[in-house]
Amino acid sequence: MKALKDATHLYKVERRAYHAERKEFRITEIQISSTQCIPWHSHSSVQDTFYVLEGAIELFLLEPEEKIRLEPHQIYAVAAKRPHLVTNPGESSATFLVLQGGGEYDNIQLTELQARQHV
Repeated sequence: MKALKDATHLYKVERRAYHAERKEFRITEIQISSTQCIPWHSHSSVQDTFYVLEGAIELFLLEPEEKIRLEPHQIYAVAAKRPHLVTNPGESSATFLVLQGGGEYDNIQLTELQARQHV
């Protein structure tokens, strides 16, 4: 699994906006439709903190296996190195913030097969 500095080309979203970006911290606003997701991945040293603005998202996590549903004004932090997938379980768009910090950003993609092998 190779770490990427930018993985945005690997998946489509309805909208992506950067609100802050510094050496070891950034805030990204993402809007996804009910058919879109952010595929399985992890980060070497960056923690992802999700905050939902509109709609709902589901986080699927490994090590240990867990499913978290977040609705507006709810927050959840995914530790560095923990594989996760983000989906929209609703029928309309979901908008959320991702606060990423704690080190230099990278994105380590997992295939579906690799994700199933972690379980």
